Amino acid sequence: MMWNIMSFLFLFLILSLFYILPKKSKFNPPGPVGLPFIGNLHQLDQSSLHTSLWNLTKPYGPIVSLRFGFNSAVVISSASLAKEVLKTQDLSFCDRPLFIGPRKLTYDGLDMAFSPYNENWREMRKIFTLHLFSPKRVQSFRYIREDEVSITMKTIHDLALSSKTVNLSEMMKKLTSIIMMRVCFGNKYNCRDGHEINKVLGLLNEVQAYLVDLYVSDIWPGLPFVGLVDRLMGKMDRQDKCFRDLDSFYQQLIDERLNTQKQESYEEDEDDLIDILLQLVKDKHFSLTHDHIKAMLMDVLIAGTDTGAAVVVWAMTSLIRNPKVMHLAQEEVRNVIGNNGKITEDDLPKLAYLKSVIKETLRLYPPAPLLVPRETRKDAIVHGYQIKQKTLVYVNAWAIARDPKSWENQEEFLPERFMGSSEIDFKGNDFELIPFGAGRRICPGMSIGVVMVELLLANLLYLFDWGLPDGVRKEDIDFDATPGITMHKRNELCLLAYVHF
Repeated sequence: MMWNIMSFLFLFLILSLFYILPKKSKFNPPGPVGLPFIGNLHQLDQSSLHTSLWNLTKPYGPIVSLRFGFNSAVVISSASLAKEVLKTQDLSFCDRPLFIGPRKLTYDGLDMAFSPYNENWREMRKIFTLHLFSPKRVQSFRYIREDEVSITMKTIHDLALSSKTVNLSEMMKKLTSIIMMRVCFGNKYNCRDGHEINKVLGLLNEVQAYLVDLYVSDIWPGLPFVGLVDRLMGKMDRQDKCFRDLDSFYQQLIDERLNTQKQESYEEDEDDLIDILLQLVKDKHFSLTHDHIKAMLMDVLIAGTDTGAAVVVWAMTSLIRNPKVMHLAQEEVRNVIGNNGKITEDDLPKLAYLKSVIKETLRLYPPAPLLVPRETRKDAIVHGYQIKQKTLVYVNAWAIARDPKSWENQEEFLPERFMGSSEIDFKGNDFELIPFGAGRRICPGMSIGVVMVELLLANLLYLFDWGLPDGVRKEDIDFDATPGITMHKRNELCLLAYVHF
């Protein structure tokens, strides 16, 4: 009864505001007609938002206007307009909407990925580029990557000898998580403890869901009782519990490190990220607090564990569906490496075709297909259309990478398109391929992510031949994706490995 009364009051408040809704201007980009108050929300499929937006907007052109509740939004779906938004007018489009999910989990935007464009963001960006993921720092973590990849290859080797199925989806996510946890927390943290790593993975999966969840408070900001609706639906309590668990996990690690440093007994071959950040706090070069450290660690763990694992799984899925490409990739790796028995990062620059396989995987299956939403800082003109301040901006990297105006045979997996004279790369200068974004807000961890994917995929192809379990045909391998900021394969990829060396 109480729920019915609350629903009636909420609906009455919504309908009573109908006359104050802004009317669509002829200077706005074109777009589908929405319903009063909910706008175009009913036309979206949250389980695959990037494809839903593409299907909804493609009849209208490369820039489309939508409305999500009281929020105006535009969707960009062409390379030329992505360049306009992410480079030419980057300063006008580089803000972030701080929705309920990211706000809570980033300590009110103290991180870098979700922070609004302000002085805090500029400081966090400097820390990432100069201290956490500089070329020298990325190289210093090489021993961790090679060590953990070697351990995982031994595990796959044992499974192959016993003819057991290899769950690559589970294995790759656990491996990338362990690598990034060692990078963040050092070798003294026992990452291989089954319970602890599974607990952290579970929390990170929850964070993924909360970062993209729809909250009534975000859809209709400013209306009375909307916060109460979110709380009655249980969203806030679940998010609060996830936040408390993560906060406790981070604080425990920080306290342990501070206590160890006080005892002057801490020894590491290389400083980990917590060491670096705590030293910056001590040196007072930046306005850092422990909450800043926790927020940045969340960025690193989410981006570092999820994206790398997702790319490797999509690459192996594509290769198992394309045996000729698989053969060419294995032939290159084995010819270049010979009988050395393993691949190191020194070998990676020699593997041109492998790099093309990864580029093609990033084209068809970008780990963040909509990038991270932006928000306009001021009014702007794009393609002759007026974009108002505080408009949400979605750059559909997935749709851009499948645009027939930019790509021939755009739906086919063809690594050869990146061989020879092709100079298209994913580093933010070629807007046909922007899996890591571009401009001021390009992903600063791109280099560590790419080298991890290259090392992993090269070892998988060098050491093993791959086949499907009994009764499974290659046509049965699907490409369905899960909802979330990172696009994971929905159904786990399980294959049989055969030892080659």
